[in-house]
Amino acid sequence: MKPELDYRALFAATPSPYLVLGTDLVVVDVNDAYCQATGRTPEQLVGQHLFVAFPDNPADSMADGVRNLGASLARVLESGRADTMPVQRYDIPVVHRPGDFEERWWSPINTPVHGPDGEVAYVIHRVEDVTDFVRTRRFHGGPLAQRAQSMEAELYVRARELQRLNDELRAAHARERQVAVTLQEAMLHSPDLARHADVAVRYLPAVGSLNVCGDWYDAVDLADGRFAVAVGDVVGHGLEAATVMGMLRSALSAASRAVTGPAQALEVLGLYARSVDGALATTAVTVLIDARSKLIIYSSAGHPPPVLVGADGACRLLDQATDPPLGARPEHVPRPQAGTPYHRGDTLVLYTDGLVERRDEDIDTGLDRLTAALSTLSRLGPQRLADALLARLGVSGGARDDVALVVVRL
Repeated sequence: MKPELDYRALFAATPSPYLVLGTDLVVVDVNDAYCQATGRTPEQLVGQHLFVAFPDNPADSMADGVRNLGASLARVLESGRADTMPVQRYDIPVVHRPGDFEERWWSPINTPVHGPDGEVAYVIHRVEDVTDFVRTRRFHGGPLAQRAQSMEAELYVRARELQRLNDELRAAHARERQVAVTLQEAMLHSPDLARHADVAVRYLPAVGSLNVCGDWYDAVDLADGRFAVAVGDVVGHGLEAATVMGMLRSALSAASRAVTGPAQALEVLGLYARSVDGALATTAVTVLIDARSKLIIYSSAGHPPPVLVGADGACRLLDQATDPPLGARPEHVPRPQAGTPYHRGDTLVLYTDGLVERRDEDIDTGLDRLTAALSTLSRLGPQRLADALLARLGVSGGARDDVALVVVRL
């Protein structure tokens, strides 16, 4: 019978230098090879922040070891995937000579270790000390080798400049993302929703986007116990689409309060969209709910149909008043409108196409998947139904397109 492997002994004995970091970049463990490569002891490293133990050389204005290694570790923590760095000059402090640094070159690989919850728990920082190799290539060889070394040095300088520009781009992206998040939260705020405990709303940004896109939802209280709910979808992603979305959402909200029904509200929105760059081809659907007469009145501008779900789980697509998206016709044409009764306990579901559309799949397949899920989830309350529906359709963690969802218990 083979003895059980002692992984701690293997970690200590492996000839490659390894450092184990927590997600806060504090050293958790270190093997003997790493201590030998850096001239440190475990007691000098464990419990230290990586960049406190190994800061940049303050005397070298071009030192970029902390910046480049920090960027690599950030990518690992964000993506959950290993990151291999190019050969990196990263001078380290000389032990027992405070303020002195020695030239060192490293070949690093940073690898995540996932915990039981799937999140990154640790990062293994493996390096190979290639200082002697770099020095040998630098000081030995004939004219051809010296020319190659000169080219190598030039490439290294260019790589450092490219890295600097890349870091600046990442910083700009982070700033734009924060602006986008703040903008999205402000524009999707709907005060009238606070008066409707039986209405659940969800918004999920597209995976890989700035966390802001062109989908929206809204709820508008009207007179005589009526209220309207709507969802819409502007083509595109990012701040430009979000800005257009905010303008159209506000316009539809105002129109819903001023005209007599959903069709007229979409007509007003369509006319307004002609004056807004980036608004054409937007889709939207708005539904008026009259609690006194137990009647739903709706109109759609090229948008996927809402679903009316009975208390028994039976689903009906509200697709009898569908017209082209905003601005699709060269001249104004009145939009259609349809109505249908509902029963107390029924559920109305509005959504954007990110919930149902999949690449290389017919839209009817997505609609069938949606109604099948709603049939089995219809007994849940609006909040639980919204979350369960997103999970059942596989988009609770995000999708290729953003998703807006409104669930109304009638």
